[in-house]
Amino acid sequence: MSDPDSIACDTWQQDSVVLLTPAQMGTVDRRAEAEGIGGIAMMEAAGAAVAVAVGGRWSMQPVTVLCGPGNNGGDGFVVARHLEAAGWPVRVALLGTLEKLTGEAAHAATGWTGELMPFGPESLDGAGIVVDALFGAGLTRPLDGQALVMIEALKARKIPVCAIDVPSGLDGASGLVRGDAAPADLTVTFFRKKPGHLLYPGRALCGAVVVADIGTPISVLDAIAPDCWENDPGLWQASYPWPQPQSYKYTRGEVLVLGGATITGASRMTTLAASRAGAGMVTLAAPTEVWSLYAGSLINAIVRDFAGVAGWRDLLADERRNAIAIGPGAGVGASTRAYVLAALATKRPIVLDADALTSFAEAPEDLFGAIVGPCVMTPHAGEFMRLFHFDGDKLERTRAAARQSGAVVVFKGPDTVIASPDGRAIINANAPPQLATGGSGDVLTGFIAALLAQGMTPFKAAAAGVWLHGAAAAEFGLGLIAEDLPDALPKVLQKLKAQTDPVERDRPYPLPPRQAHSEGLADHEGNGTQ
Repeated sequence: MSDPDSIACDTWQQDSVVLLTPAQMGTVDRRAEAEGIGGIAMMEAAGAAVAVAVGGRWSMQPVTVLCGPGNNGGDGFVVARHLEAAGWPVRVALLGTLEKLTGEAAHAATGWTGELMPFGPESLDGAGIVVDALFGAGLTRPLDGQALVMIEALKARKIPVCAIDVPSGLDGASGLVRGDAAPADLTVTFFRKKPGHLLYPGRALCGAVVVADIGTPISVLDAIAPDCWENDPGLWQASYPWPQPQSYKYTRGEVLVLGGATITGASRMTTLAASRAGAGMVTLAAPTEVWSLYAGSLINAIVRDFAGVAGWRDLLADERRNAIAIGPGAGVGASTRAYVLAALATKRPIVLDADALTSFAEAPEDLFGAIVGPCVMTPHAGEFMRLFHFDGDKLERTRAAARQSGAVVVFKGPDTVIASPDGRAIINANAPPQLATGGSGDVLTGFIAALLAQGMTPFKAAAAGVWLHGAAAAEFGLGLIAEDLPDALPKVLQKLKAQTDPVERDRPYPLPPRQAHSEGLADHEGNGTQ
């Protein structure tokens, strides 16, 4: 039987959202050469693509191309030649000497017959645009010497920059800066993006990212087995639990949400979010002393009161409650730890967030040892550091956390990373800045829990929930508060469904009232229905 969460199910290797490390890109280039695409041809195609991108973004003006001593510099020489042939005033400044260039870079340099300037900040004088072709994504040591002086001058002068592959000084695998890097307005990379294009601080330095086709055959990915992707509906849409004609509430799952005794708004937002994300039923477990507060404010959910761990276990006994959400507003302490451990013991899918995580800060191994079923943890940076103690970049740390805990880990932020215990990872890039508002994480918990209840596997449910969360925020726009997110979700879902369903694609949303009546989708006029 095939694994519903396997890469092969969605043939992700063939997708344009695969992310490749610099080392993997080296394998891609070698494999492409083995299939008959020479390095010189690829360099020519790369340089031509950058020249086209520059011409598409800026009007004709003086350009300085900064060339490094390797293949990135070779690309720069090709860019310079193409721009000059198109009539642009171009100068080249080379870090090092022509005699020390080798391979494809040396060949590319022979094609440049224009001005070659001494390498230094004075080469920037009079430039309207700079093409940064010093170092590519594989840089593993901090910039120093003349290169560092040039980058500092480029930053100080604020000249518009087009970077080739990545801004020089940026590590393409991690998004970390090696010494220094000048922000680019435009970055042109080749074949596939790299993690560093999406992970901060790299993402803030790259500007607009263009992925150019330089003739690399897609078949080269077969030798790599990619394990990292940019989040996109193409990764999980085939598994998305759209309502079916014979669906009813229990086939769409029931989410059990733990309510807190003091901070009650958080779990109420989780409850509303789970309902909007398609759960057939949502039950909120309310401590007896505040049951009336929850019951009087929630009309989209069943509110059950409970007292202590014994009462919580009674609610867990109903197996129709096939997904559980714990954390938002739960309170930090021994009682929350007990609720989490009781829920994990059921081996049902569970989302742990906020207080459910912080409650284990003193003994995270107790939490990890209890994870024996499908589990998604959604920590922000502070919660992550309370549970995990890993060095490295965000992608490495999230993968390590997933391996240690046995859960899918959603390390939240503007560059949210979703990692599976088996090493696969997804980097999300659609979250707008307005998501930085209190309570938005509580809504994400509800989205993911609802998708788990409807049968999505943890890795795909987490990826889908994170993407929908960002899309809903973008749909609403500025002025967003967390409780707006569930109400913005239906429009996002309608657009998403229309991408693959021709009937939905041709149907306008929302239906005008008269059209709804004519299609039998509303009650007769005058019956008091709102």
